[in-house]
Amino acid sequence: MTIRMKPLAAMLAAAGIATSAQAQVMESVTVNGGPPSSLPTQIPTTIESITRMQIEERVNALDSEDALKYFPSLNVRKRYVGDYDHAVLASRASGTGNSARSLVYADGIQLSNLLGNGATFTPRWGLVTPEEIERVDVLYGPFSASYPGNSVGAVVDYQTRMPNKLEAHLKLSGFAQHFTEYGSDDNYYGKHASASLGDRQGAFAWWFNLSRLDSRGQPLAFANKFVSAGVPGSGGVPVTGAIASRNPSNRDWLILGSTNQIHTEQDHAKLKLAYDLSSTLRASYTLGWWQNGAQRSVESYLRDASGRPVTLGDINVNGRRYTLTGSDFAPQLGELEHLMHGLSLKSSTKGLFDWEVAASLYDYARDVARTPSNITDMEGSGWNTLALKGVWRPGRHNVDFGIQRDAAKLRTRVFGAADWVNAEEGRFISSFRGETRLESAYAQDSWRMDEAWRLTLGARFERWQALGGALSGVGLPSRSETSWSPKAALSWRSSGEWTLKASAGRAVRNPTAAELFQGSIVDGKPLNTDPNLRAEKSWTTELTAERMTERGSLRTTFFHERTRDALYSQALTPTVNTVQNVGRIRTNGLEVSQQEDRLWWPQLSLNSSLTYADSRILRNDAFPASVGKQQPRVPRWRATLLTTWRENERWSATLGLRYSGRQFGTLDNSDPNGFAYMGVSQFLVADLRMRYRIGPQWTMSAGVDNLNNKKYWAFHPYTQRTLVAELRYDL
Repeated sequence: MTIRMKPLAAMLAAAGIATSAQAQVMESVTVNGGPPSSLPTQIPTTIESITRMQIEERVNALDSEDALKYFPSLNVRKRYVGDYDHAVLASRASGTGNSARSLVYADGIQLSNLLGNGATFTPRWGLVTPEEIERVDVLYGPFSASYPGNSVGAVVDYQTRMPNKLEAHLKLSGFAQHFTEYGSDDNYYGKHASASLGDRQGAFAWWFNLSRLDSRGQPLAFANKFVSAGVPGSGGVPVTGAIASRNPSNRDWLILGSTNQIHTEQDHAKLKLAYDLSSTLRASYTLGWWQNGAQRSVESYLRDASGRPVTLGDINVNGRRYTLTGSDFAPQLGELEHLMHGLSLKSSTKGLFDWEVAASLYDYARDVARTPSNITDMEGSGWNTLALKGVWRPGRHNVDFGIQRDAAKLRTRVFGAADWVNAEEGRFISSFRGETRLESAYAQDSWRMDEAWRLTLGARFERWQALGGALSGVGLPSRSETSWSPKAALSWRSSGEWTLKASAGRAVRNPTAAELFQGSIVDGKPLNTDPNLRAEKSWTTELTAERMTERGSLRTTFFHERTRDALYSQALTPTVNTVQNVGRIRTNGLEVSQQEDRLWWPQLSLNSSLTYADSRILRNDAFPASVGKQQPRVPRWRATLLTTWRENERWSATLGLRYSGRQFGTLDNSDPNGFAYMGVSQFLVADLRMRYRIGPQWTMSAGVDNLNNKKYWAFHPYTQRTLVAELRYDL
């Protein structure tokens, strides 16, 4: 496939680490072997990219989200290989607790889980394997009218492979880490296999991918009791093994054992079909299937006088009595099967007018989480999208327009059963249900005024609905609201090397179904849910100076964001948290991104980034103690460095560094001790990767993630030093 980019679009694509230095200074560029980006590259704003070859050479990519490791200002809270329910994407002004403030797509199909916002509503990364990826593009900020307000942080688009001839690929990977924390000290292993086959015969092309991941992660949670909660006396079974420590707020507590050690077995299959109805019209269909069986085990550090582990009942530690309940050391099981469909019909004349019709469906065919106390079933949940898009190119104008419909459906029931491992029905505990719909129309004109100036103006109109809400049988009111989101961007190419850009955009992030309809009932009334939550409303601006030469690029971007009515979970009562609106949050920051080939030596390339963000809560009537504090999980400083040495066509070695400064997990910043369970810490992590091409078809790679064995936290502990080995065959 061949893509022809106009001059400014070529420079925008070159702003990241994906495009060669030569492409950065050419008036036009031809890219062979890759699909076109679905992102609006004609808009003069920040877009960063990475290609398939760069991922294979530079990144120990065991999951698809690993491709984002070294992007400026981005961080994925991936706790272990195969993390399917907590790997939230953070951006410039959004932390790893705000999953609904970014959008992730694969070939234009939505992977972002907008049923809710938070750790358990992460993008469905498992529907893309690293071996499928052809390129990853990231649009920073809500500057395109093509996307809803959830794009306020970033839009990530995975472009996957579609063959032009017969292709076959096989990849085998293994990984291992030695993990020590509190009383846990053990080795954890995993393996991954992936196979792909595809071909093109005339007008018909197909691609099929299979993969299986078997991963044993380290313990992620730890049973604990506050020392102050113990009752002085001799009651309870005397035990040893409790570890004295301090929680994130520096309160004394005892760590009693590890929980949530996940053994996950994931299977993935994807079929992609494409048929050229004519030389300019293509029909495409994608079917994705992902299943996961997860076992979450526990280990008590406590031992009685006979050396037997203790997990239940009254215990005595240092003359204080504590009570272990069934939830302290509760094993868990997960059974998930998800289906994804995508269908599109797209014209590509590159002439005066092109259009596209696209639809997608994501279905929770099965989604059950089991514990001894309750079983949570989300079968029937999911989302669907429909979009009609057009582009009109009169003269120097590039006008994008379209209408879209996005719908999300939440279905959750919680029940109890004596046979919690196998039961499909049981004693009713609670249920949540509800739907959200977003109907949108947008238009955006990117006008090349002359060779130096480009102006983009756009607007998006949205009608949002929340309906069908019910909490344990108690109906909740329906709602309907409308909003406008204007967009603007201007660029000036001041010389052959320098370009100045300015962008501004409004984003309206509406509440999700879980934020509106998930809570509890007390005395027949909803307690910790608010069906009248207001939408987040953000204004984001950025100013950029960018220099491009034959050897590389340097970009400096100032960004500013003002958000009203931010949606955050905070205390409703001393014991109950709920989602509430935070009045105002302001973020000012500076981002620097650099890329250079042939640095000092022809074999050496260097990519680096540095981000400073001052993100403050300016108003919060529900929680005044948070005013003036740092926004949770948005560090002031972030940085990346990625340097690659290519000895020859066969050998390459890459060293990467990732840094994140001090963070807080609470709105009032009352958790200064980040290096503890439930804390959020700073980190500096080094990664190493070496790649050797054995022959025309065979490649082997070896690497180490967290080479310096840093212990760091985002509520849960991240992986410690992890060894990775890969063997790949490409036909």
